[in-house]
Amino acid sequence: MKRKSMNLSDTGGVRVKDLSKSPMETNGKRLKKIVSILVKHEITKGLTPEKLRLIIEDLGPTFIKIGQIMSMRRDIFPSDYCLELEKLRSQVTPMPFDEFIRIIEEEYQCSVDDVFSCINQDPLGSASIAQVHAADLLDGAKVVIKVQRPGIYKVMAQDVVLLNRATGILNIASGIGDVVDFKMIVDEMWSTAQQEMDFLFEAKNAQLFKDLNTEIKYIGCPKIYNQFTTSKVLVMEDIVGIEIDETRELQDAGYDLEEIGAKLAENYVKQIIDDGFFHADPHPGNIFIRNGQIVWIDLGMMGKLSKREMGLLRRSVKAVASRDVESLEGAILSLGVHKGRRINHSLLYEAIDRMLDVYGTEELSNINMGRFLEEILRIAAENHIGMPRGISMLSRGMITIEGVIAQISPEANFVRIMANHMAGQQIANFDLNSFMETNRQKILSSGEKAISVPGQVSDFFSLTNKGQLKVNLEILGSDEPLAEIDQMVNKIVICIILAALLISSSFIATTNMTPQFMGIPALGALGYFTAIILSLALMISIHRKKRKR
Repeated sequence: MKRKSMNLSDTGGVRVKDLSKSPMETNGKRLKKIVSILVKHEITKGLTPEKLRLIIEDLGPTFIKIGQIMSMRRDIFPSDYCLELEKLRSQVTPMPFDEFIRIIEEEYQCSVDDVFSCINQDPLGSASIAQVHAADLLDGAKVVIKVQRPGIYKVMAQDVVLLNRATGILNIASGIGDVVDFKMIVDEMWSTAQQEMDFLFEAKNAQLFKDLNTEIKYIGCPKIYNQFTTSKVLVMEDIVGIEIDETRELQDAGYDLEEIGAKLAENYVKQIIDDGFFHADPHPGNIFIRNGQIVWIDLGMMGKLSKREMGLLRRSVKAVASRDVESLEGAILSLGVHKGRRINHSLLYEAIDRMLDVYGTEELSNINMGRFLEEILRIAAENHIGMPRGISMLSRGMITIEGVIAQISPEANFVRIMANHMAGQQIANFDLNSFMETNRQKILSSGEKAISVPGQVSDFFSLTNKGQLKVNLEILGSDEPLAEIDQMVNKIVICIILAALLISSSFIATTNMTPQFMGIPALGALGYFTAIILSLALMISIHRKKRKR
């Protein structure tokens, strides 16, 4: 069999930069269709969450992808809209079976009979980008074939061109352009869609996931048949098992639901904390139980965190556990990108403090980490801090996985497992020599403080320190107090100069330095005169300031 080796640029469509040079009527027709859909749904009469979802579904795959991204961003968009957008249908009208076969043979440059003994004509699923059918290889292996819809790349590329031209207007017209960067949303959608349209990315994700979990016997993922996989056709193992939310079937098969819940949570924590490579859509349909294994499927959408982001995430969890406002604020500022306006640190501190007051009334093990991350994203957005894509994907993933765990095993506590995992990590990675070398000076300093300050007084200082910092933030977070401080410092500097002039002039006056004026050295007289002028100017300035008040 001769197989075409393809990359994304070979997919039959054209890249966006090339498409922008195509005839204007191509984009013109698409624009007319978009307008007709908006008119059909009477967009001028208002927009409800349900109407927005229906419009997006009619607009096609590009807008469905954007809607799916919007549904994950409750920190930016109203929650009722996000909930409705989560309903965006993934099932669309199936493509004809003959078309499905034609694409495979075009990719393989041979008959499907040379590769598959049979292909089921009824699709297992038909989404906006791809369609899936069950099949058997010639050696009898049960597989599923995922085939990209014809022309999908070109349609989405045309939409991206139009959307990129419209994003500037949307950012201005929406009134929230400093918080919601529509161009960023379009770019994120297009980047994700391009990866989803190149099945070689999903194949690489599956291999990486397998490598990262190879030592965990109870975790699995579908085998990818790389020899039959191209950018438009993906062939993988057919997973026959029990969906994780089918609790009755699992119990009838002899599985312990509590054990499944604990192991599922432990593995997802590992994906986040250790690997920085996690399943971004862990709904029950993507998690199967088969032969004592938790099998993760549909690895096309995976979230990624850098080592720095993983470290800051650990720091955030510790800050919640200890109610450390300063540490959590530092983590948010380090994770995010500041947008537009200057950050008001006082307001940011207050928002974090209020949030920790709410969560501080609960045991750490009772905290819903997904909702907590949503709250972090909301606070960041309100303070014009943009968070990285991985964190927003993680928020959605955490909410989903916590719901799954609660359904199958309410006793399996996600946050407790995360805290224990992090504690075990610290013990495993602890190096006494390195710790002593790094913290020798701190240990000596702490010892001196412990000797000189009684424990009760030390605790008092620790408690009041937060209050003092809060006062400092309130001063530094406002332009008016800063202006007052600036004026006060200027006056102090002038007074110091006046004192220096008077003292130096007095010393000069005791000498016989020439030339002299009325028996006094001229330089000394000049110093006295300058000091008097500056004093009068300062007094007039203070008097005017008082009158204005």
